[in-house]
Amino acid sequence: MTSTRAASTPSGIRRPVERSRDLALVAVFAALVCALALTPGIPVGVLAIPITLQTLGVMLCGAVLGPWRGGAAAALYLLVGALGIPVFANGASGLASFAGPGAGFLLSYPFAAFVVGWLTRAGTRRGRPALGTALGAVAGGIGVVYLGGVPGMAIAGNLTLARAAVVCAAYLPGDLVKVVLTVLVASPVHRAFPRLNR
Repeated sequence: MTSTRAASTPSGIRRPVERSRDLALVAVFAALVCALALTPGIPVGVLAIPITLQTLGVMLCGAVLGPWRGGAAAALYLLVGALGIPVFANGASGLASFAGPGAGFLLSYPFAAFVVGWLTRAGTRRGRPALGTALGAVAGGIGVVYLGGVPGMAIAGNLTLARAAVVCAAYLPGDLVKVVLTVLVASPVHRAFPRLNR
């Protein structure tokens, strides 16, 4: 009886500790996206949607934390902005931000972080974390974000999808740089903490 209790105690303690650590990581990475979003944006295109570092933060959420915690961190970032704290591009906040031309980009972030995390984790399990991170950042941080952003731009700006896609292409060079930065940041983290993006 005693030995059974002793054996079960560590796992019973470990679960709340792991949950607390997960919540802390989600909060820290949501704060990271907030901080990156506060860098001055560069307006681009007819709708003047700015180039910011938000998507770099979203890529890092997924690449470092994995799919579920990364997606949760991105969702928490959106919740903070929706509650009125000015953490969106150019200090925007509130529910009105989800009706503007950049709404599709914002709403895609949790899904993008999930895809980045899923592909990064798949690459890590196959011994190719850098390749998995790069593929994840391209598929999630660019593909999923554009998949949400382009229709949002088209609807808000009364543009055709083709025209919105052309406008969105102006963001591509900067986003490719963010992919490289994500790999450079995440790779040493994966080596130091191989189980972090589980």
